[in-house]
Amino acid sequence: MKHDFAAPVGSGLRAFSFLGRAIRVIAYIDGFNLYHAVKDTGARHHQWLDLWSLCEVFAPKSHFELKEVCYFSAYATWLPDAYKRHREYVKALKSCGVTPILAQFKEKSRGCTKCGSRWIAHEEKETDVSIAVRMLDDAYRDRFDRALLVSGDSDLSPPIRMVIDRFPKKQVRVLTPIGRNHSWALVNAAGGLKCAKKIGRTHLDMSLLPKQVVDSNGEIVATRPKLYDPPA
Repeated sequence: MKHDFAAPVGSGLRAFSFLGRAIRVIAYIDGFNLYHAVKDTGARHHQWLDLWSLCEVFAPKSHFELKEVCYFSAYATWLPDAYKRHREYVKALKSCGVTPILAQFKEKSRGCTKCGSRWIAHEEKETDVSIAVRMLDDAYRDRFDRALLVSGDSDLSPPIRMVIDRFPKKQVRVLTPIGRNHSWALVNAAGGLKCAKKIGRTHLDMSLLPKQVVDSNGEIVATRPKLYDPPA
């Protein structure tokens, strides 16, 4: 399958080679943004997703060198089943070379002004900032030629603009999660529609983890939760 997102068509994209070498790529994945998009499709088996393989779909080995895939998320520790599945998933990702960068949830008191009832909600903290700081740090350290951002969160447009402004020879490509509309703030910051692509069902089908994930010694490090079993 050909993916024109990576092809040097006459749309202002640079050719595959960069100063005589493969284009270095680092991917930054907004974990919950992708998770909720996949969950909303109803195809729960797509949540057992090999993020390294997914990024290679948009940065094929023949022309790109995928240096790192960074997965930003946080554990919902107050939900035992979800917490267990998430830990298993992170173990699987780490065995595939993905770098997990975990933030935290903060308890927040909420209330209803009409009925007076109160409850404790949980709000994810630090993820957006972590993505922005990591991307900018990698740019200043010259660790990539192209950044892949998997997110639809417009709050991430400032770091994209800064990378493009400070490093005109570097590129940012926006991968919008399945079923979501492009964030035009992100797309415009990256340079327009030529710098954006939507993740589709086919991309996810190509990038699933096996039922049992093993390490280089053949030891099982993670097993797919039953909730994520593919349909018969």
